[in-house]
Amino acid sequence: MNKSELVAAMAQEAGLKKTDAEKALKAFQEVVAGELAKGGKVQLVGFGTFEVSERGEREGRNPRTGEVMKIAASKAPKFKAGKALKDAIN
Repeated sequence: MNKSELVAAMAQEAGLKKTDAEKALKAFQEVVAGELAKGGKVQLVGFGTFEVSERGEREGRNPRTGEVMKIAASKAPKFKAGKALKDAIN
């Protein structure tokens, strides 16, 4: 399912216009991204948790030359599915 299909499904499920559903989806994305950028997390009980995972600095290898190089520390978004979502899938 791509973004336009998701927007159409949300609009039909909620009884909204597609433009309103698209605004709601965009607002959701912006709020989650903003909270994660501040270092927080977003918990949706039964659905899951969006949080930031911190990766430490580590050594890697250049695949072309085999030379050892340092990979800088970074942060990455992470999603952990909730029990209700897991149960719905299984």
